[in-house]
Parts: sequence; C-alpha cells; structure tokens
Amino acid sequence: MATDTVLEVSGVSVRRGKETILGPIDFAVRAGERWVILGPNGAGKSTLLEILSTRIFPTTGTVTILDSTMGKVDLFELRTRIGIASAKTSENIPGEEIVRNVVLTAAYAVLGRWNEDYDLWDESRALALLTTFGVRELGERFYASLSEGERKRVQIARALMTDPELLLLDEPAAGLDVGGREDLLRRFANFSSDSSAPATILVTHHIEEIPVGTTHALLLKNGVIAVSGPIEQVITSEHISAVFETSIEVSAISGRFFARAIN
Repeated sequence: MATDTVLEVSGVSVRRGKETILGPIDFAVRAGERWVILGPNGAGKSTLLEILSTRIFPTTGTVTILDSTMGKVDLFELRTRIGIASAKTSENIPGEEIVRNVVLTAAYAVLGRWNEDYDLWDESRALALLTTFGVRELGERFYASLSEGERKRVQIARALMTDPELLLLDEPAAGLDVGGREDLLRRFANFSSDSSAPATILVTHHIEEIPVGTTHALLLKNGVIAVSGPIEQVITSEHISAVFETSIEVSAISGRFFARAIN
C-alpha cells in the first residue's frame, strides 16, 4: 500500500447465504482526496460503508485502513481514527443529552456523558466544531429538540471531535429542505478545503448533494463498481444514465452537479 494511501479495498465481497450482495470491489483512497459514492437503492452503498467503518467484515477480500488490515488489528483502537456520521449513530444518541456533550463525548467514544473528565482542549474543540457547522448557539439544547438539519450538523461535529484521519458521511443532506441542504454543503466544503482536513467518503443518492471540492466519485450498481475515478470523468450524463437506468442530463455549475430527466 502506498504511503499516502488512507484505505485500500482489494477483492472485497459480501455474501448473504448464496447471494452476493456486494463485490468483488477494488479501490483506494489517498490522503487529501474527497470521494462520493452514489448508486440506486440496493446497489450496495450501505454495505460498503459498513465495511469501511469496520462494523462488518467482508466475506472475501482484504480491507486496509490507515495501514491497519481488518482481521489483524484491534478494531476498537482503529475506530478512534475514523469519524462517522450516519443515521444509525444518530439513533443511539440519547435525546436528553445536551448538544455540547453529544460532541464532547466522542473524545471517549461514548454516547451519553457520565463521569468522564474532559480537559480545556476537549471543551474548546467541541465548541469550535459546533461553531464551524453553525450550531454553537444550540450547545445547551437537548439533542431531541433539534430539527433534522441541526442534528445533521451536530453529527458531523461529533464525527470530527477526535480529529480523525478518515471521515465517513452517510447521506448527510438526506431529509433536509433546500436551505438546510445548501447551508450544510457550504459549511462542509469550507471545512474540507483546509489542507489538514481528513480524507472523506460521502454516500448519497443525489448528485445535487455532492459538496464543492469533491475530487473522486464511485458509482455502484448491483453490488459492483460501474465506474470510478476523478469526479469530472465519472459524474457524466452517460454514466449516471447507465447506472440509474434513466435518460438523465447532468450539468456542472461552479463545482456543483445537477441532474434532470430527458425524453
């Protein structure tokens, strides 16, 4: 694995009974890259993300993340180096927890503050991340009282609390109205443009939810990679139409992508 490689997936597949639901898959992500994974429902996006977050093991193949090969390392230690924001994580956050503590407790990889000791650096970082994503003023609110858009921003702040080397985002703009989506994408693009930002993999159904600055794309169809590579070579009318089996015209404006069906 190249020294700047953040993760490498080689010959990975997942079987459930006699059915192969994913793979075989091969791809690599290098430092500084920001990837998006797209595909229709049932394409295998969630399964692939579960593997990359070390929550499930592949049936076959090798997964190496941050120079650590799954099956040969302590996954609990590896997970502290991976930030993830997903609906599953959100479901486990106690509704009565205050927002500031939702972010802060990530330092100990726990959900719900108990008797942990946090130093000034932890407190400052949590507040800085809440500020970055526009929800600092909600710090003393209960998590359950937040809107869906506000929760999404808090989830990303929590995922970044430990200064991860790899960030995984599962449909971060899903369920948001246009204003909430655009604000979140703008804030995330600003954050990730920093040279110290972690390599990122974002999963979505919609090309309109791809943040400015995304460098690479991977399209999944029926559990296998249809096409992957630099984003401008992947997010095209031809490829999107083939993967979603609908005639779609793709346009790019100021680093954003848009799609519309055509006759």
